[in-house]
Amino acid sequence: MPDLRPVFFIVGLMVAGLGLFMFVPMLVDLAMEKRSWPAFAMSGIITTLAGGVMALAGYTPNMQIRARGAFVLTAFSWALLSLFAAVPFLMDPMKLSLTDAIFEATSGITTTGSTILTGLDDLPEGILMWRAILQWIGGIGIIATAMAILPMLGVGGMQLFKDESNDISEKILVRPTKVALLIGGTYLGLTLMCAAGYILTGMSVFDAFAHAMTTLATGGYSTSDLSMGGFMDNGADIVCMVFMLAGALPFGIYMLMFSGKFDAPLYDPQVRTFLLIILTLTLMISAGLWMTSDLPQIRAFRLAAFNTISVVTGTGYASADYNSWGPFAVASFFVFMFIGGCAGSTACSVKIFRYQVAFEAFRVYLIHMPRPNTVIPMRYGGKPLSDAVVYSVMSYFFLFFMTFAATAMILSMIGLDAMTAWSGAGSAVANVGPGLGDIIGPSGTYQSLPGSAKWVLLTAMIVGRLEIITALVVLTPSFWRA
Repeated sequence: MPDLRPVFFIVGLMVAGLGLFMFVPMLVDLAMEKRSWPAFAMSGIITTLAGGVMALAGYTPNMQIRARGAFVLTAFSWALLSLFAAVPFLMDPMKLSLTDAIFEATSGITTTGSTILTGLDDLPEGILMWRAILQWIGGIGIIATAMAILPMLGVGGMQLFKDESNDISEKILVRPTKVALLIGGTYLGLTLMCAAGYILTGMSVFDAFAHAMTTLATGGYSTSDLSMGGFMDNGADIVCMVFMLAGALPFGIYMLMFSGKFDAPLYDPQVRTFLLIILTLTLMISAGLWMTSDLPQIRAFRLAAFNTISVVTGTGYASADYNSWGPFAVASFFVFMFIGGCAGSTACSVKIFRYQVAFEAFRVYLIHMPRPNTVIPMRYGGKPLSDAVVYSVMSYFFLFFMTFAATAMILSMIGLDAMTAWSGAGSAVANVGPGLGDIIGPSGTYQSLPGSAKWVLLTAMIVGRLEIITALVVLTPSFWRA
């Protein structure tokens, strides 16, 4: 059995940090003279103390996290943070049920963006800020996990970026602490730039910062029931598109650019393919929308671009109800859920590099079939691909779509209609947010779903955020044997 004391220590620090963040919405509500501030004060105290006790209980000198401990740390941290993040929703005057509170918190911290809340325009600012903070914390947590832990564990082909992470650590800043500060500084800097852009479009300071946090995190929580559709007139959707794309790019690229390699994005195979996919899909959707509606070409392109970027990156904002755009658009957006952004970004779903590895393996397979004795090396970004990476990526594809199918079937057994069950499952496992249809589509919420369906979905959110394999490894009995 792995030594769990270092895990308890680190997770305890995370929980305590989460508790400290709860005092931010408390201060916001105090400034706005809203009655929900005591809920955040009490939640902050409880969560900070619980995290401190956990950290003290797990502290040991010269502690080290080994591979098995890292698996437990990754799984345990996301699950426990989701539970503690729900405390303010339970104590708030809204008095959410336990199921709804955990669903909203899990959706927030995993940056999924599904919500059970309605009447966002009338909610206390503290609650809206807490939702934004959850996604912002989740976004930086995803980057840290993707750059530091998953490559070491070789989850889903992420070992492909192990050498790249080491190269960044060694060439840019020798000390890992400084690397972490650089990543955090980049994340914060982009958030502030995004907020400034929103303010220039006429958003209030509060709305600008709340949306900036959820935009960079590619989370999608908004302060309005109309989502970004309520702010389009002044061009906020254009700012949003820029920074959704920024959040979906690998943060290692930004670090290389800081080191003087300003052309790094041009040579990254993920970035080139990702931007090409976004452009192609946008043109495809905008052409279909323009031909089937009375919208001007520019308006059709703008709506198509925004919603395509939002769904592909897993942000989940909506500037229009694309359920009304016809069957082609609905089917397309369902497929878009399973694309995702780049590895090492805040984006979710399958991610671009896995499709590139799979296509390269398929290309070599087709060439090799009629010429069995031919040696054809597989390559990614000009470098050889190992069999271990290809095997890991293919395993991930199998497990991802099996998890998606199993989740959809369970939701159907609970009684959800086919559109809601399948799009809800895809949205949860891919951490996208809104599904399709009248119930959970871009103009709906998850409020009316039965409690059992919400527990299935929030579990799928965590499993999806753990890249499927991490969750399965920890649940395997042999993992816990000495």
